[in-house]
Amino acid sequence: MSRLWRRPAVLVAITAVLMLAAGIAVGWAASTAAPGNDSAEAGFARDMQTHHQQAVEMAMYEWRNGSDEAMTAIAYDIATSQSAEIGMYRSWLRDWDVQLSSGNPMAWAGEEHEHDTEEAGGLMPGMATDEEMAEFKTLTGTDADVMFAELMIAHHIGGIDMAKAALERSDNALVVDAARRSITVQQSDIDNLQGHLDNILSAVEQ
Repeated sequence: MSRLWRRPAVLVAITAVLMLAAGIAVGWAASTAAPGNDSAEAGFARDMQTHHQQAVEMAMYEWRNGSDEAMTAIAYDIATSQSAEIGMYRSWLRDWDVQLSSGNPMAWAGEEHEHDTEEAGGLMPGMATDEEMAEFKTLTGTDADVMFAELMIAHHIGGIDMAKAALERSDNALVVDAARRSITVQQSDIDNLQGHLDNILSAVEQ
């Protein structure tokens, strides 16, 4: 054996390098471990599925029954994009081997958010009530355009709040990327919806 390997300083250096490498490996494994059933990541994915399902339902009704071409185009984009995201969230949950649904919405986001949900009758932030959905589905034309915009703006504001809560609680790359993208896209939708709503209401008043 070479005399170099017998020198204490060299052995200490080699040991330190090996320990550092092991620490990095452990840290990497911990950061890439699948989120658990009670994690914020799993809760966010489960709740966003439900949240998105209502958005898709509203958007498809508007697309079929609204009269403003710009508004129905936004509705179609929301329906297709959020349908795709529902599939993405479901895929995460299956890959993580956790429950696909939960009866305790927003529990993952802390007591303050869970309390807000209880006050809203169990609905997640921004979601329309059964009564609002029933009323919306009696409307057509301009009336449907207006109520769709109002409901979807509130819905997206709630979705953004949920995404921000996820960012505060997770460093999972998938969740962080999806939450940031949701905030950007839904804020853009809000701006477009509000702009077209203002145009519709102005035209009605004239």
